[in-house]
Amino acid sequence: MENFYPPGFENDKNNIAIDFDGVIHNSDKGWFDGTCYGEPLPGAIESIKELSKYYKIIIFTVKAKPDRPLVNGKTGYELIEEWFKKYGIFDYITEITHEKPRAFLYIDDNGFRFTNWIDTLKWIKYE
Repeated sequence: MENFYPPGFENDKNNIAIDFDGVIHNSDKGWFDGTCYGEPLPGAIESIKELSKYYKIIIFTVKAKPDRPLVNGKTGYELIEEWFKKYGIFDYITEITHEKPRAFLYIDDNGFRFTNWIDTLKWIKYE
């Protein structure tokens, strides 16, 4: 079944999903006050611009959750949108979501490359 994609996935195979905090935004203060206070990580802006030439860029972050409290009267989505506009890359972003989007690649600072459960449990140090 070469090149098989589940129904509806055909249009998503050009998606790259990128986590916001710790991958694009330096998040050097942790949650802090809920704002997007940090600077872009080195290479983040240039990389997003380059990738957007070939892929749809989807940003995923819990900061965009609809049930998140307002910060300075703004939703998390609005704060992230402002941050992207401040750094001139909002137009390179296809979507911002709080859910894990369908994509062929996920770029996340907290990810683990799964190969099998034995190695996964060893990595977690569960065993």
